[in-house]
Amino acid sequence: MPRLLAPSQGWLFGPGVDLTVFAGSALVSVAFVLAAPWLGAVGDTPLWAWLLFVVCVDVAHVWSTLFRTYLDADELRRRPGLYLGAPLLAYAAGVVAHLASPRAFWTLFAYVALAHFVRQQYGWVALYGRKARASTAERRLDAAAIYAATLGPVVWWHANLPRAFWWFVEGDFLAGLPRVAGTMALALHAVVLATWAGFQVVRVARGQGVQAGKVLLVAATWGAWFGGIVLARDDFAFTVMNVVLHGVPYFALLFRYARGRHAEGGYGAGGALLRAGLPGFLLFLVALALAEEFLWDRVIWHERSLLFGQGSVDLPPDVLALLVPLLALPQATHYVLDAFIWKPGREPALLARLGWGPPPTGEGPPLSTLPDSAMAIPGRND
Repeated sequence: MPRLLAPSQGWLFGPGVDLTVFAGSALVSVAFVLAAPWLGAVGDTPLWAWLLFVVCVDVAHVWSTLFRTYLDADELRRRPGLYLGAPLLAYAAGVVAHLASPRAFWTLFAYVALAHFVRQQYGWVALYGRKARASTAERRLDAAAIYAATLGPVVWWHANLPRAFWWFVEGDFLAGLPRVAGTMALALHAVVLATWAGFQVVRVARGQGVQAGKVLLVAATWGAWFGGIVLARDDFAFTVMNVVLHGVPYFALLFRYARGRHAEGGYGAGGALLRAGLPGFLLFLVALALAEEFLWDRVIWHERSLLFGQGSVDLPPDVLALLVPLLALPQATHYVLDAFIWKPGREPALLARLGWGPPPTGEGPPLSTLPDSAMAIPGRND
Protein backbone atom coordinates (compact mmCIF):
# COMPACT_ATOMS: atom_id res chain seq x y z
CA MET A 1 0.00 0.00 0.00
CA PRO A 2 1.55 3.36 -1.02
CA ARG A 3 2.41 5.86 1.67
CA LEU A 4 0.27 8.96 1.74
CA LEU A 5 3.00 11.03 3.37
CA ALA A 6 6.76 10.76 3.14
CA PRO A 7 7.96 11.93 6.60
CA SER A 8 11.33 13.10 5.35
CA GLN A 9 9.84 15.11 2.51
CA GLY A 10 6.37 16.10 3.68
CA TRP A 11 7.31 19.33 5.50
CA LEU A 12 9.87 22.05 5.10
CA PHE A 13 10.24 22.88 8.78
CA GLY A 14 7.72 20.61 10.47
CA PRO A 15 3.94 20.42 10.34
CA GLY A 16 3.33 23.04 13.00
CA VAL A 17 5.36 25.78 11.33
CA ASP A 18 4.34 24.98 7.76
CA LEU A 19 0.66 24.81 8.60
CA THR A 20 0.78 28.06 10.55
CA VAL A 21 2.62 30.33 8.15
CA PHE A 22 1.31 28.97 4.85
CA ALA A 23 -2.05 27.22 5.24
CA GLY A 24 -2.87 29.24 8.35
CA SER A 25 -2.21 32.56 6.61
CA ALA A 26 -4.40 31.60 3.67
CA LEU A 27 -7.24 30.39 5.91
CA VAL A 28 -7.14 33.56 8.01
CA SER A 29 -7.36 35.64 4.84
CA VAL A 30 -10.36 33.68 3.59
CA ALA A 31 -12.06 33.92 6.98
CA PHE A 32 -11.73 37.71 7.04
CA VAL A 33 -13.03 38.04 3.50
CA LEU A 34 -16.03 35.83 4.23
CA ALA A 35 -16.73 37.77 7.41
CA ALA A 36 -16.43 41.15 5.69
CA PRO A 37 -20.20 41.90 5.72
CA TRP A 38 -20.31 41.37 9.50
CA LEU A 39 -17.11 43.35 10.01
CA GLY A 40 -18.32 46.34 8.03
CA ALA A 41 -15.47 45.87 5.61
CA VAL A 42 -17.23 45.53 2.26
CA GLY A 43 -15.79 47.91 -0.30
CA ASP A 44 -12.91 50.17 0.74
CA THR A 45 -10.60 48.88 3.43
CA PRO A 46 -11.72 50.39 6.78
CA LEU A 47 -9.22 52.05 9.09
CA TRP A 48 -8.92 49.11 11.50
CA ALA A 49 -8.24 46.69 8.63
CA TRP A 50 -5.75 49.09 7.06
CA LEU A 51 -3.88 49.27 10.37
CA LEU A 52 -3.93 45.51 10.85
CA PHE A 53 -3.09 44.30 7.36
CA VAL A 54 -1.30 47.15 5.60
CA VAL A 55 0.63 48.73 8.49
CA CYS A 56 1.15 45.81 10.89
CA VAL A 57 1.77 43.17 8.22
CA ASP A 58 2.75 44.64 4.87
CA VAL A 59 4.73 47.75 5.83
CA ALA A 60 6.14 46.20 9.00
CA HIS A 61 7.45 43.14 7.16
CA VAL A 62 9.39 45.47 4.86
CA TRP A 63 11.20 46.94 7.86
CA SER A 64 12.03 43.46 9.18
CA THR A 65 14.77 43.27 6.54
CA LEU A 66 16.77 45.50 8.90
CA PHE A 67 17.49 42.45 11.07
CA ARG A 68 19.22 40.79 8.14
CA THR A 69 21.12 43.86 6.99
CA TYR A 70 21.53 47.31 8.53
CA LEU A 71 21.23 46.30 12.20
CA ASP A 72 24.16 43.89 11.82
CA ALA A 73 27.46 45.79 11.86
CA ASP A 74 29.44 42.73 10.72
CA GLU A 75 27.11 42.27 7.76
CA LEU A 76 27.49 45.90 6.77
CA ARG A 77 31.26 45.57 6.81
CA ARG A 78 31.07 42.38 4.75
CA ARG A 79 29.10 43.87 1.84
CA PRO A 80 29.24 47.67 2.06
CA GLY A 81 28.77 48.11 -1.67
CA LEU A 82 25.45 46.27 -1.68
CA TYR A 83 24.02 48.02 1.36
CA LEU A 84 25.07 51.46 0.21
CA GLY A 85 24.42 50.96 -3.48
CA ALA A 86 20.96 49.36 -3.25
CA PRO A 87 19.18 52.37 -1.69
CA LEU A 88 21.13 54.86 -3.79
CA LEU A 89 20.25 53.13 -7.06
CA ALA A 90 16.64 52.59 -5.99
CA TYR A 91 16.29 56.25 -5.06
CA ALA A 92 17.89 57.48 -8.28
CA ALA A 93 15.61 55.28 -10.38
CA GLY A 94 12.59 56.52 -8.45
CA VAL A 95 13.50 60.18 -8.92
CA VAL A 96 14.05 59.73 -12.66
CA ALA A 97 10.74 57.91 -13.01
CA HIS A 98 8.85 60.53 -10.98
CA LEU A 99 10.39 63.36 -12.97
CA ALA A 100 9.07 61.68 -16.11
CA SER A 101 5.62 61.54 -14.49
CA PRO A 102 4.07 60.44 -11.18
CA ARG A 103 2.24 57.69 -13.05
CA ALA A 104 5.53 56.39 -14.47
CA PHE A 105 6.90 56.17 -10.94
CA TRP A 106 3.91 54.27 -9.55
CA THR A 107 3.78 51.97 -12.57
CA LEU A 108 7.46 51.09 -12.20
CA PHE A 109 7.04 50.64 -8.46
CA ALA A 110 3.98 48.42 -8.90
CA TYR A 111 5.70 46.06 -11.32
CA VAL A 112 8.82 45.78 -9.17
CA ALA A 113 6.59 44.96 -6.20
CA LEU A 114 4.67 42.41 -8.25
CA ALA A 115 7.88 40.67 -9.31
CA HIS A 116 9.00 40.59 -5.68
CA PHE A 117 5.75 39.00 -4.52
CA VAL A 118 5.88 36.34 -7.24
CA ARG A 119 9.52 35.52 -6.68
CA GLN A 120 9.05 35.09 -2.95
CA GLN A 121 6.48 32.36 -3.55
CA TYR A 122 8.85 30.70 -6.00
CA GLY A 123 11.58 30.84 -3.37
CA TRP A 124 9.47 28.82 -0.92
CA VAL A 125 8.67 26.08 -3.39
CA ALA A 126 12.31 25.95 -4.50
CA LEU A 127 13.29 25.26 -0.89
CA TYR A 128 10.92 22.30 -0.76
CA GLY A 129 12.57 20.88 -3.85
CA ARG A 130 16.02 21.47 -2.41
CA LYS A 131 15.24 19.73 0.86
CA ALA A 132 13.63 16.75 -0.91
CA ARG A 133 16.50 16.54 -3.41
CA ALA A 134 13.91 16.61 -6.16
CA SER A 135 14.88 15.94 -9.74
CA THR A 136 15.41 18.81 -12.16
CA ALA A 137 12.17 17.92 -13.94
CA GLU A 138 10.17 18.00 -10.70
CA ARG A 139 11.69 21.32 -9.67
CA ARG A 140 10.77 22.80 -13.02
CA LEU A 141 7.21 21.54 -12.67
CA ASP A 142 6.98 23.03 -9.18
CA ALA A 143 8.25 26.35 -10.53
CA ALA A 144 5.73 26.23 -13.37
CA ALA A 145 2.94 25.62 -10.85
CA ILE A 146 3.90 28.61 -8.70
CA TYR A 147 4.27 30.90 -11.69
CA ALA A 148 0.94 29.69 -13.07
CA ALA A 149 -0.77 30.23 -9.69
CA THR A 150 0.49 33.82 -9.51
CA LEU A 151 0.90 35.08 -13.07
CA GLY A 152 -2.29 33.54 -14.45
CA PRO A 153 -4.52 35.75 -12.27
CA VAL A 154 -2.22 38.74 -12.84
CA VAL A 155 -2.54 38.50 -16.63
CA TRP A 156 -6.31 38.12 -16.24
CA TRP A 157 -6.27 41.26 -14.08
CA HIS A 158 -4.47 43.22 -16.78
CA ALA A 159 -7.00 42.06 -19.35
CA ASN A 160 -9.91 43.17 -17.15
CA LEU A 161 -8.82 46.64 -16.10
CA PRO A 162 -10.10 48.73 -14.47
CA ARG A 163 -10.98 46.83 -11.33
CA ALA A 164 -12.29 48.06 -7.97
CA PHE A 165 -8.77 47.83 -6.53
CA TRP A 166 -5.20 48.49 -7.56
CA TRP A 167 -1.69 47.69 -6.37
CA PHE A 168 -0.53 51.10 -5.08
CA VAL A 169 -2.55 53.82 -6.79
CA GLU A 170 -5.36 53.82 -9.30
CA GLY A 171 -4.08 53.24 -12.82
CA ASP A 172 -0.64 51.95 -11.82
CA PHE A 173 -0.90 48.81 -13.96
CA LEU A 174 -0.81 49.20 -17.74
CA ALA A 175 -4.18 48.68 -19.42
CA GLY A 176 -4.97 47.63 -22.98
CA LEU A 177 -4.51 43.86 -22.88
CA PRO A 178 -7.44 42.20 -24.71
CA ARG A 179 -9.85 40.23 -22.56
CA VAL A 180 -9.23 37.08 -24.53
CA ALA A 181 -5.63 37.16 -23.26
CA GLY A 182 -6.93 36.99 -19.71
CA THR A 183 -9.19 34.06 -20.53
CA MET A 184 -6.32 32.23 -22.20
CA ALA A 185 -4.06 32.94 -19.22
CA LEU A 186 -6.56 31.37 -16.82
CA ALA A 187 -6.99 28.38 -19.11
CA LEU A 188 -3.23 27.87 -19.34
CA HIS A 189 -2.80 28.29 -15.60
CA ALA A 190 -5.48 25.62 -15.04
CA VAL A 191 -3.68 23.20 -17.36
CA VAL A 192 -0.33 23.74 -15.62
CA LEU A 193 -1.80 23.34 -12.14
CA ALA A 194 -3.79 20.26 -13.18
CA THR A 195 -0.59 18.73 -14.57
CA TRP A 196 1.23 19.52 -11.34
CA ALA A 197 -1.59 18.04 -9.26
CA GLY A 198 -1.59 14.93 -11.44
CA PHE A 199 2.10 14.48 -10.77
CA GLN A 200 1.44 14.55 -7.03
CA VAL A 201 -1.07 11.72 -7.51
CA VAL A 202 1.54 9.78 -9.49
CA ARG A 203 3.98 10.20 -6.60
CA VAL A 204 1.49 8.55 -4.26
CA ALA A 205 0.82 5.75 -6.73
CA ARG A 206 4.57 5.09 -6.94
CA GLY A 207 4.81 4.92 -3.15
CA GLN A 208 6.88 8.10 -2.96
CA GLY A 209 4.45 9.87 -0.68
CA VAL A 210 3.23 13.47 -0.75
CA GLN A 211 5.26 16.52 0.11
CA ALA A 212 2.36 17.85 2.14
CA GLY A 213 3.93 21.19 2.99
CA LYS A 214 4.70 21.94 -0.65
CA VAL A 215 1.20 20.96 -1.72
CA LEU A 216 -0.26 23.28 0.91
CA LEU A 217 2.05 26.08 -0.18
CA VAL A 218 1.02 25.84 -3.83
CA ALA A 219 -2.65 25.54 -2.87
CA ALA A 220 -2.42 28.52 -0.52
CA THR A 221 -0.63 30.58 -3.16
CA TRP A 222 -3.26 29.79 -5.77
CA GLY A 223 -6.09 30.50 -3.33
CA ALA A 224 -4.63 33.86 -2.31
CA TRP A 225 -3.88 35.06 -5.84
CA PHE A 226 -6.95 33.69 -7.61
CA GLY A 227 -9.24 34.66 -4.77
CA GLY A 228 -7.62 38.03 -4.19
CA ILE A 229 -7.57 39.04 -7.85
CA VAL A 230 -10.10 37.13 -9.95
CA LEU A 231 -12.80 36.59 -7.32
CA ALA A 232 -12.24 39.75 -5.27
CA ARG A 233 -14.76 42.51 -5.80
CA ASP A 234 -13.37 45.22 -3.56
CA ASP A 235 -10.22 46.67 -2.04
CA PHE A 236 -10.66 44.91 1.30
CA ALA A 237 -10.68 41.42 -0.23
CA PHE A 238 -7.69 42.20 -2.42
CA THR A 239 -5.71 43.70 0.44
CA VAL A 240 -6.28 40.84 2.87
CA MET A 241 -5.58 38.09 0.35
CA ASN A 242 -2.58 39.97 -1.00
CA VAL A 243 -0.57 40.78 2.11
CA VAL A 244 -1.10 38.09 4.75
CA LEU A 245 0.45 35.14 2.90
CA HIS A 246 3.31 37.38 1.82
CA GLY A 247 4.08 39.08 5.11
CA VAL A 248 3.50 36.50 7.85
CA PRO A 249 6.04 33.93 6.58
CA TYR A 250 8.57 36.72 6.15
CA PHE A 251 8.18 37.74 9.78
CA ALA A 252 8.95 34.17 10.78
CA LEU A 253 11.95 34.12 8.48
CA LEU A 254 13.51 37.27 9.90
CA PHE A 255 12.81 36.44 13.53
CA ARG A 256 14.35 33.00 13.12
CA TYR A 257 17.34 34.44 11.29
CA ALA A 258 17.85 37.15 13.90
CA ARG A 259 17.83 34.59 16.71
CA GLY A 260 20.37 32.44 14.88
CA ARG A 261 22.58 35.40 14.10
CA HIS A 262 22.35 36.65 17.71
CA ALA A 263 23.50 33.24 18.98
CA GLU A 264 26.79 33.72 17.10
CA GLY A 265 27.56 36.91 19.02
CA GLY A 266 28.54 40.34 17.80
CA TYR A 267 25.09 41.10 16.41
CA GLY A 268 25.04 44.63 17.79
CA ALA A 269 21.79 46.61 17.62
CA GLY A 270 19.85 43.65 16.29
CA GLY A 271 20.72 41.58 19.34
CA ALA A 272 19.68 44.33 21.74
CA LEU A 273 16.24 44.50 20.13
CA LEU A 274 15.79 40.75 20.43
CA ARG A 275 15.97 40.82 24.22
CA ALA A 276 12.23 41.51 24.32
CA GLY A 277 11.55 38.38 22.26
CA LEU A 278 8.94 38.10 19.53
CA PRO A 279 6.63 40.80 21.02
CA GLY A 280 9.48 43.30 21.08
CA PHE A 281 10.55 42.30 17.57
CA LEU A 282 7.05 42.91 16.20
CA LEU A 283 6.39 46.10 18.19
CA PHE A 284 9.64 47.62 16.92
CA LEU A 285 8.63 46.90 13.33
CA VAL A 286 5.09 48.18 13.80
CA ALA A 287 6.43 51.41 15.30
CA LEU A 288 8.63 51.96 12.25
CA ALA A 289 5.72 51.17 9.95
CA LEU A 290 3.47 53.67 11.73
CA ALA A 291 6.14 56.34 11.54
CA GLU A 292 6.50 55.75 7.80
CA GLU A 293 2.76 55.90 7.20
CA PHE A 294 2.51 59.07 9.29
CA LEU A 295 4.93 60.78 6.90
CA TRP A 296 3.12 59.43 3.84
CA ASP A 297 -0.22 60.67 5.09
CA ARG A 298 0.84 64.10 6.32
CA VAL A 299 2.94 64.90 3.26
CA ILE A 300 1.33 63.00 0.36
CA TRP A 301 -2.02 61.26 0.92
CA HIS A 302 -3.96 63.28 3.54
CA GLU A 303 -6.47 60.43 3.84
CA ARG A 304 -6.44 59.37 7.51
CA SER A 305 -6.77 62.49 9.60
CA LEU A 306 -8.50 60.50 12.36
CA LEU A 307 -5.25 58.62 12.95
CA PHE A 308 -2.53 61.03 11.88
CA GLY A 309 -4.16 64.42 12.32
CA GLN A 310 -5.10 67.10 9.83
CA GLY A 311 -2.84 69.30 7.83
CA SER A 312 -1.47 69.32 4.33
CA VAL A 313 1.50 70.70 2.48
CA ASP A 314 1.23 71.89 -1.11
CA LEU A 315 4.52 70.88 -2.70
CA PRO A 316 5.68 71.64 -6.25
CA PRO A 317 6.24 68.75 -8.67
CA ASP A 318 10.03 68.92 -8.54
CA VAL A 319 10.00 68.63 -4.74
CA LEU A 320 7.56 65.71 -4.92
CA ALA A 321 9.90 64.01 -7.38
CA LEU A 322 12.55 64.04 -4.66
CA LEU A 323 10.27 63.34 -1.70
CA VAL A 324 8.01 60.52 -2.94
CA PRO A 325 10.91 58.20 -3.92
CA LEU A 326 12.50 59.00 -0.55
CA LEU A 327 9.36 57.92 1.34
CA ALA A 328 9.19 54.81 -0.85
CA LEU A 329 12.85 54.00 -0.26
CA PRO A 330 12.40 51.46 2.58
CA GLN A 331 10.10 49.41 0.39
CA ALA A 332 12.23 49.80 -2.73
CA THR A 333 15.38 48.81 -0.83
CA HIS A 334 13.58 45.78 0.58
CA TYR A 335 12.70 44.68 -2.95
CA VAL A 336 16.26 45.04 -4.18
CA LEU A 337 18.04 43.50 -1.20
CA ASP A 338 15.69 40.53 -1.04
CA ALA A 339 17.10 39.37 -4.35
CA PHE A 340 20.61 39.08 -2.84
CA ILE A 341 20.47 38.26 0.86
CA TRP A 342 18.85 34.80 0.82
CA LYS A 343 21.37 32.82 -1.23
CA PRO A 344 22.84 30.03 0.95
CA GLY A 345 25.05 28.83 -1.88
CA ARG A 346 27.06 32.04 -1.53
CA GLU A 347 26.81 32.23 2.26
CA PRO A 348 27.00 28.84 4.02
CA ALA A 349 26.48 30.41 7.47
CA LEU A 350 23.00 31.48 6.41
CA LEU A 351 21.62 27.95 6.67
CA ALA A 352 23.01 27.53 10.18
CA ARG A 353 21.44 30.80 11.30
CA LEU A 354 18.12 29.65 9.92
CA GLY A 355 18.32 26.30 11.69
CA TRP A 356 18.99 24.31 8.53
CA GLY A 357 22.43 23.10 9.41
CA PRO A 358 24.98 22.86 12.24
CA PRO A 359 26.60 26.06 13.50
CA PRO A 360 29.78 27.07 11.65
CA THR A 361 31.84 25.97 14.65
CA GLY A 362 30.27 22.52 14.62
CA GLU A 363 28.73 23.14 18.03
CA GLY A 364 25.08 22.74 18.91
CA PRO A 365 22.48 20.06 18.21
CA PRO A 366 22.11 18.57 14.74
CA LEU A 367 19.22 19.77 12.59
CA SER A 368 17.20 16.59 13.12
CA THR A 369 16.98 17.22 16.87
CA LEU A 370 15.66 20.77 16.65
CA PRO A 371 11.97 21.31 17.43
CA ASP A 372 9.58 22.72 14.85
CA SER A 373 9.54 26.07 16.62
CA ALA A 374 13.27 26.47 16.05
CA MET A 375 13.12 25.90 12.32
CA ALA A 376 13.57 28.64 9.77
CA ILE A 377 11.11 30.12 7.34
CA PRO A 378 13.22 31.25 4.39
CA GLY A 379 11.49 33.44 1.86
CA ARG A 380 13.81 33.16 -1.12
CA ASN A 381 16.69 30.87 -1.93
CA ASP A 382 17.82 30.60 -5.50
